[in-house]
Amino acid sequence: MEIKSIYDLTTYESMVGRINQLTSESQPQWGKMSVGQMLAHCAEVQDVSNGKPLKGTPWFINLIGGFVKKMVLNKDPYPKNIRTHPQYLTTEPEDFETQKERLLLSLKAMIALGKISSRHPIFGEMTPDEKGWGMYKHLDHHLGQFGV
Repeated sequence: MEIKSIYDLTTYESMVGRINQLTSESQPQWGKMSVGQMLAHCAEVQDVSNGKPLKGTPWFINLIGGFVKKMVLNKDPYPKNIRTHPQYLTTEPEDFETQKERLLLSLKAMIALGKISSRHPIFGEMTPDEKGWGMYKHLDHHLGQFGV
């Protein structure tokens, strides 16, 4: 998998274009989330990357945060149907348009914050390169889940 970054303008615009290809009728190629739930999940992950507190982390995840960070940031695609953090679970119905706008605004906020190092609640310090790649890889995984 080629390493890309949300901070790269061409990559950012490509991701926005892919998000805009989704419709409220888009169906997943795997997994249980609806398109609205997927957008809410991705927006929540993005919001935490932008600084929103992460709550409810199981104690053992904090012990293996460095290992999880390596898995998240390696070049391998994410496995399908992998478990997620409790805060990122989206099980209630979600409005497509509301969550699409939320995700697009959260991505804009990341760009507006600029390429800064930050502290992730589980992964610890993250460089701008790590953050840009991690957010690209996560969003690419879920957009691929919905065929865009």
